[in-house]
Order: sequence, then structure tokens, then C-alpha cells
Amino acid sequence: WLKQRAQRPPPPPLSPPNLAAMGMKYIGAYLMAVIGGKEAPTAADVKQILEAGGIEVEDEILNIMISRMEGKSAHELISAGYGKFAACGGGGGGGGGDDADED
Repeated sequence: WLKQRAQRPPPPPLSPPNLAAMGMKYIGAYLMAVIGGKEAPTAADVKQILEAGGIEVEDEILNIMISRMEGKSAHELISAGYGKFAACGGGGGGGGGDDADED
């Protein structure tokens, strides 16, 4: 097992699919700011929410999400459907199944 793990290639650099997988925390914090009364939250607003929860912030990803939300209303995007949020990144994996059977 250890040899197989050591032979794996290194993880890919930040690319659009990786950005999308990491973006949900930023969208979540953005929506929390909207719920808190900010009509158009800034990067600083989102960063403050994430850091208050002890979550590491990657400014590059945050700024991409903020720029893609510019001129858009979160309420309108929600009304139009979840698919509109795909343009802002997000997603990620679930899994979380029980690994006890894999001994």
C-alpha cells in the first residue's frame, strides 16, 4: 500500500476543475453574508466569515468567485436554479461511506 501511494503522481496544480471543487465554502460564506444583510458581499466580507470559522482562505479562488458574482443577485441566481451557481465554482465530493469493510 505504501509503495503504491509513493508512486502516485503529485496532485495537479490549481486548475478550473480544482477551483470548482474548492469553491463551495466561498459560495456558502457569500450566501451567509447575504443572509446577514449584505446585498453584494465583498471579498473582505466573505474572508471575515471564513476566518471566523477557522477556515483557510485562498485569495485567488475567493477573488474569482467574487468577480463571477459581480452584478448578479444571489436571490435571482437561487430563483433561476442551482445550475447558475456552477458558473461560480462549487461542488466537491461527498463520499463519507464506511471504510470498515476495506481491511
